Amino acid sequence: MNKLVLIDGNSIAYRAFFALPLLNNKKGVYTNAVYGFTTMLLKVLEEENPSHLLVAFDAGKTTFRHETFKEYKSGRQKTPGELSEQLPLMRELLEAFDIAYTEVKNYEADDIIGTLASKAEKEGWDVKIYSGDKDLLQLVSEKTSVALTKKGITNVETYTPEAMQERYGFEPARIVDMKGLMGDSSDNIPGVPGVGEKTALKLLHEFGTIEKVLDSIDQISGKKMKERLEENKEQAMMSKQLAVIETNAPLTVTIEDAARKGYNTDKIIALFKELEFESLLNKFDTEEEASQELEEIHFTTVEKEVTQEMLASPSALIVEVPSENYHEADIWGISIVNESGAYYISTEAALASDAFKVWAADPKQEKYMADTKRAVVALGWKGIELAGVTHDILIASYLIDPSAGSHQVADIAERNAQKKIDSDDAVFGKGAKRGRPDEDKLSEHLVRKGLAIFELKNVLEKKLKENEQFELFKDLELPLSLILGKMEKTGITVDTDQLKAMGEELTGRLQTLEKEIHELAGTEFNINSPKQLGPILFEKLGLPPLKKTKTGYSTSADVLEKLADQHEIIPKLLLYRQVSKLQSTYVEGLLKVVHEDTHKIHTMFNQALTQTGRLSSTEPNLQNIPIRLEEGRKIRKAFTSSDKGWSILAADYSQIELRVLAHIAGDEGLLEAFRNEMDVHTKTAMDVFHVKEEDVTGNMRRSAKAVNFGIVYGISDYGLSQSLSIPRKEAQEFIDRYLASYPKVRDYMDSIKEQAREYGYVTTLLNRRRYLPEITSSNFNRRSFAERTAMNTPIQGTAADIIKKAMVDVTHALEEKQLESRMLLQVHDELIFEVPEHELKEMEALVPDVMARTMKLDVPLKADVSYGDTWYDAK
Repeated sequence: MNKLVLIDGNSIAYRAFFALPLLNNKKGVYTNAVYGFTTMLLKVLEEENPSHLLVAFDAGKTTFRHETFKEYKSGRQKTPGELSEQLPLMRELLEAFDIAYTEVKNYEADDIIGTLASKAEKEGWDVKIYSGDKDLLQLVSEKTSVALTKKGITNVETYTPEAMQERYGFEPARIVDMKGLMGDSSDNIPGVPGVGEKTALKLLHEFGTIEKVLDSIDQISGKKMKERLEENKEQAMMSKQLAVIETNAPLTVTIEDAARKGYNTDKIIALFKELEFESLLNKFDTEEEASQELEEIHFTTVEKEVTQEMLASPSALIVEVPSENYHEADIWGISIVNESGAYYISTEAALASDAFKVWAADPKQEKYMADTKRAVVALGWKGIELAGVTHDILIASYLIDPSAGSHQVADIAERNAQKKIDSDDAVFGKGAKRGRPDEDKLSEHLVRKGLAIFELKNVLEKKLKENEQFELFKDLELPLSLILGKMEKTGITVDTDQLKAMGEELTGRLQTLEKEIHELAGTEFNINSPKQLGPILFEKLGLPPLKKTKTGYSTSADVLEKLADQHEIIPKLLLYRQVSKLQSTYVEGLLKVVHEDTHKIHTMFNQALTQTGRLSSTEPNLQNIPIRLEEGRKIRKAFTSSDKGWSILAADYSQIELRVLAHIAGDEGLLEAFRNEMDVHTKTAMDVFHVKEEDVTGNMRRSAKAVNFGIVYGISDYGLSQSLSIPRKEAQEFIDRYLASYPKVRDYMDSIKEQAREYGYVTTLLNRRRYLPEITSSNFNRRSFAERTAMNTPIQGTAADIIKKAMVDVTHALEEKQLESRMLLQVHDELIFEVPEHELKEMEALVPDVMARTMKLDVPLKADVSYGDTWYDAK
């Protein structure tokens, strides 16, 4: 049986973009709309299993409907650049799936769908349409159903003729009559002023069609309604005409062009890897068979005694542990490769060997690693120290190309034309399938990794030197990997009783808020239910409904924030949601990851992940604890020192990215602000609004702050409009005024884009690179994204380099002075220490001094320091 599925590409893309947070991959490419679009596509393929499938897109802004009404769709805002950049990726996705797609000049996606659906019906096919646009309901018939997106992306409501009767009380063809009466603000179809859906349905139920309604005005009750219908007859008929979908559009594709041929798994896997759709990759079998036989190797298996001969210098050292969480994990095995030979050493033999322990901890014994930090932690839990690391293949590869999809040894070897080895995923499995292989396969794989590292070391170091990155590698990233490993192993103490008490406090706070909300509403209801909350806000309390969903009123955070000053219930609701998230995500979530024996949280720092060089943390992510809300800040009270009489000390760089921008751009206005220790946001407000310091209002400073940080992160008019809740036109005007006030910032933006076009990459002050191959793309959206990335990467990346270098410099200072104080965490621009009482004054002076001298800029670096019994008290 032939079955044709037609997807409204633009509608699903818009739905996905606004339904999901603004995600991006390591290259900084926005991916949220593509991800949502992909999940919908996979759902359609799985559930519908169509014989034919086609995605229709709009061809442009102008259609034949503009000949009837030139203001058609004129009220629509320009498509956000963050979405436009993703539309070409959706076409790439469809090509990988071998799915037909098309667009037709002067016509809309609806018309393409209507034409193909009509032709398929005439041939007796079943047709299903996926969209978020109610206009397509006019196509519903005994052979054609329409699935309209509801909440989220993949949740849909399917309409058949029976469902149309149940929902609207009329046949599908009457949808255009309803649109003629009520209009459609999203398409700027005027309809009859004052007629909404409820009135339109009432009139159509009584008279049948819009023509009969207009012929029967005398029979309609209500003087005003009669006047409106009489005065807007022509407009109503024009509106109906605009809503009619063309079913005979001039298409170049046929139904047969939409035939499903099966998809190209290799292309899909490659694209999913590029977009970092890890959860979707699991739907495909990614375990690949080796394309060629591996070269035979010879090695010695050591199950008892580790001899001194095996522990030569230099040696490649592999310490293999499960990838998901290497804290306290079993070490699967160890391999050592050097000039004397290649050895696989069982975990038992290594842990029982004093010779191995002494060698591992000896800083004079050179070691080449695959992932130093992981090895430091894994060995550290077994009581073995690691020192003497002079090369790390993971870090070297990451610096050479941070955009590379993988830094596994096998992939690095392949990129550098070295001997082929199996990937870790092929040997150990991936995700839930990951596990320890049999001993023979494990030992051979570990030795191959050691051999690869031994051979790759010189190749990678040569590239680092060619890129002028060897100092960045040797003096910063390599020592940092050892420091991060020790920090992870040390962990930070958590007072679980305090955390539980906070949970109880938040529960009480939620109960109080619930009572206050119910009193303001005048009734009890389920606050967490949008279906119950919507009518309370927009019917009972009479607040203006800013957005509607398929299931009713939208009560999303962005809607509530826009209504915050219209009723005192709204701030209470927003606070209730924040407190609820604090309790579930942070209090309960943190309690789950506190180590049973150490009473500490041992987070994992990602050193080779972000393209800007920033560190991130996982299991748990301690960089995401919300601190804008006092209840969120209080969670830091549970983080304390591990020794009695010690304190937590926090040192935080002040506005580091803006200071870097001032240095790189050399703009006198910004330089003056920092050199004179002015509040930079107030200074910006003064310059942009042309007012004196005493005349800067809170809103002026807030706007200045948003654009200051926006410039650092590649601001767009859409992004600033969302941040400040202002129209995009006003946001663009503000950006223009900012750049006029700081002309050298604009000059920097222009020059860095030119540099990126000339060399294909941009660098930080310490020569960290980010490659931008799309900077010369003929595709406007891709090129624009690369230009924004070129502008913000040197700023963000240099700030990342500075905080990393500060970690290395402070560690050296602690070792030089033989202090007991320990560095525990790095959170954004902040370093956290635990300090014994007798070192407090020294640390209070030492840490900010070292941080201020970490890098010489044209403006002073400044670190604020404070301390207390807990992390909360230290801020």
